Amino acid sequence: MAHAITTLVGRDAELTEIASSLGVRPTADGTRPRGGTVLLSGDAGVGKTRLLLELRDLALAEGWQVVAGHCLDFGDSALPYLPFSEVLGRLAVDLPDVVDSVGAVHPALARLQPGRRVLSAPSDDDAQSLDRSDLFGAVHALLEAVAEKCPVLLVIEDAHWADQSTRDMLGFLFSREFDGPVAIVASYRSDDLHRRHPLRRQVAEWSRLRGVDRMALAPLADDAVRALVGELVPAGLTETELGDIVARAEGNAFFVEELTSAASMPGSWVPADLADVLLVRLDRLDDTARQVVRAASASGRKVAHEMLEAASGLAPAALDEGLRKAVEMNVLVADGDHYSFRHALLGEAVYDDLLPGERVRLHRQYAVALSEGRARGTAAELARHARLANDLDTALSASIRAGDEASAVGGPDEAAYHYQQALELLADPERCAGADVDLSKLVVAAADALTASGDPERAVAVIQEQLDRLPADASDVWRSRMLIAQAHALHLTESTEDPADLSARALALAPEGESPLRARALATHARILASWGRYDEAQTFGMDALALAERLDLNELASDAITTLSGLKKAGPKEGLRAALDEAVVRAERAGAIHAELRGRFFLGRSYEDWGEFDQAVAWFSSAIARAEAAGIPWAPYGFESRWQLGMVHFYRGEWDEVVRLIEVLDPPPPPIPRALLLPLRLHVEQARGADVERAVKALRKFWAREGSIAIHAAELEMVAASRRDDPAAALAVYADAVSVLSGIWHPWFSARIRLAAVAIAAISASLPRMSGAERSDHSAVVDRLCADGHHVLDRYTDPSGHWGPEGRAWVKRLDAETLRARWLIGGDDAPGQDVLVETWREAVILFDDFAHVYELAAVRVALAGILRATGEVAEAREVGDLARAAARRLGAQPLLDELRASGGVAARSGAAPDALTAREREILALVADGRSNGEVAKQLFISTKTVSVHVSHILAKLGASGRTEAAAIARRRGLLGQ
Repeated sequence: MAHAITTLVGRDAELTEIASSLGVRPTADGTRPRGGTVLLSGDAGVGKTRLLLELRDLALAEGWQVVAGHCLDFGDSALPYLPFSEVLGRLAVDLPDVVDSVGAVHPALARLQPGRRVLSAPSDDDAQSLDRSDLFGAVHALLEAVAEKCPVLLVIEDAHWADQSTRDMLGFLFSREFDGPVAIVASYRSDDLHRRHPLRRQVAEWSRLRGVDRMALAPLADDAVRALVGELVPAGLTETELGDIVARAEGNAFFVEELTSAASMPGSWVPADLADVLLVRLDRLDDTARQVVRAASASGRKVAHEMLEAASGLAPAALDEGLRKAVEMNVLVADGDHYSFRHALLGEAVYDDLLPGERVRLHRQYAVALSEGRARGTAAELARHARLANDLDTALSASIRAGDEASAVGGPDEAAYHYQQALELLADPERCAGADVDLSKLVVAAADALTASGDPERAVAVIQEQLDRLPADASDVWRSRMLIAQAHALHLTESTEDPADLSARALALAPEGESPLRARALATHARILASWGRYDEAQTFGMDALALAERLDLNELASDAITTLSGLKKAGPKEGLRAALDEAVVRAERAGAIHAELRGRFFLGRSYEDWGEFDQAVAWFSSAIARAEAAGIPWAPYGFESRWQLGMVHFYRGEWDEVVRLIEVLDPPPPPIPRALLLPLRLHVEQARGADVERAVKALRKFWAREGSIAIHAAELEMVAASRRDDPAAALAVYADAVSVLSGIWHPWFSARIRLAAVAIAAISASLPRMSGAERSDHSAVVDRLCADGHHVLDRYTDPSGHWGPEGRAWVKRLDAETLRARWLIGGDDAPGQDVLVETWREAVILFDDFAHVYELAAVRVALAGILRATGEVAEAREVGDLARAAARRLGAQPLLDELRASGGVAARSGAAPDALTAREREILALVADGRSNGEVAKQLFISTKTVSVHVSHILAKLGASGRTEAAAIARRRGLLGQ
């Protein structure tokens, strides 16, 4: 549920501009502001009043007197000078002496007093005519008098409803200078200023006056709308709901608030209160103009003149007159030969207000006009109008044609929508039997479009739904074709069902002999077998697919088979794999096989990434992204994966601004799974820079079982967050959850388990110094189990290349280093020697340097610096710490800097009183008071035992204590432990 907000969203620049124009803020040299005049315009609901309220608060804080008057919509019965009566009433309460003194000199001021303006018997004074110049001069004098006491801000709101007298008063005040600091703001609705509106001419005249500035309040930017929705609904909305509000509200703050309140309701409709406000605009139109506007609403956001002429049922002269009126009253906006509603929501409200019969009739007229060629339009438009006119046969053929057109121009989302609309129409058995449509090809087209748009899960579901509907006597060709597409989509998802079983069934049902369908079945089966590590079988089926595709001159399918076969060369030298893939990419590009081309470019990028050759990886991933975007399929398989892998490479290299730039893609918005994959990249950056991302990362839990990579990265983020709040049990629970999920969709010994185990042990180590002896003993067994888990993964690792890349080697060494550190902190018989501990961490530094992971290299160096300092290697500790500090500063990784500082990596500040405890001494005193030995303190603070002993001696001397127990007692008595 939405709630009211108190912060100004998306208007900081406008607030600064208007405050500067009016002189509300004091000048740099401290002189009193002189004031100014601003005409503030903007559409209804865009946020004028909210901006003025913020300006009021700012002015009050700066010591200004703020008075406001409001014009009201009384039509022809408007009361002259109404807002100035309101202003006078306010000043009579706040500054009665000033009002009385001005009134004594300017008696005309009394005519504006609120009490004089109610219905009563007219007095002799009232009956006399009033010279307006006296009244204008009185108001001017009143503002001057107030300005002698303090700066004054006069706000007149809703000037579009102002009567002529009020407009004349404003013109007088705008054109007469003030001796004191007086600022005036007059706001009005720009969308109410139709061509005959009386304020329209006066605004033009006022704008030519010296000292009068105009400020048009533009719609909020999309980012500001998203921020506003975030303020209104702190719990957040789904990306679909949020995107819908951004698109429909068009930056209008009032529309945003109303749509947000209705976001939990089903369907896409205009809330009743908002509809009432919008439909008031139609009251100013005559019957012909209303008919035109209603006809236009059935077309959607925009309508061509010839389309409206063909479908409205009006004669050309009547249509032109109605359109002119609608444009003049700012209901429609003319743009070339098209018309659109000034606000999209206005069009929705008008359409929702149509009677059911009106809607059907209008849509039928549009459909007939398109079918007969009396108006130009697209198949998508014809499909929509025919469907809403209940001409379902026409809607079916038009939907299929619209899907084909969208696919041809790289619009997979639109194609998927139209194909699915056609499938819904074919759910009627009679229509399906009578239609001249190959259902299996339509199903495959819908599935391919869904997969290309980044939603293979939906593709699998659509195919299964259609398979379930097939009659028992349906042809094997149909079943084979649909199973091929389902197997392809399924292998792109995380599923417990084996896609190879589906592709094998599809192949068994495919026609024998020289059949294109059999060639596709062979190629798909080979591709899936290769992805599941069944390389020998993939080689056999891939060769069969290539031979059949070449005999049938199926160039695109041949390219797909070649790409699969090229990828199987991983068992040989990497140069052979890359040469084969390079050749496959060239052939796929020549054949126009975009999906095979993307796959080849992605595999090349991964080959270079796996070997730590990041420059080449960046080049190949970037080329895949560019090709996918050029083809209109940025979220298609391997196009999106290239974006994600490129983001990881940038993160490794410390190019974090590039990471953020790469993942901030909103047009078109990514589907749920790609969006959930991209989010951890940004969260890694934010967490490394010190942000609390736990709430955001926990929201990804629902995607873990749907995409294993999300589980890996989200689990790491959750464990680090748990570690920072000193909760190793929570970190271990996250590790267990991730292993459980990934074991279900993959297998228990996935390679990333090494990394997760290392992060889990690091979380334990961070808390060990604060644990009791019994707790440390319990965690000793946990550390050993985690280390064994990681090494079991290494023992079971298989890859046709036999290659364990820089990333894998670095994390295995990190696992060993974290295990040794934990055992060292726990102590006992299993504690490693200092030489072994230090050397292992040095090796981890070397391997992460080879991997070129800038952040993790800095983190390893921070850990090594602390261990070196604790073991007395102060010089090396300082050298290693300086390298880590330089990297952390460049990255903005504040937690690493804090850890360095906490471990003594920054020199203590001088200047403390001789008998005052330093920050380090107070820290050690607190641990001593807890009963910790010098060795335990040294391990917790990563300093040497000798250094702790020196600090304890200084503490005893400064406190005048004879021993550790007395020092603790003195510290408690003096309140030193809470400092």
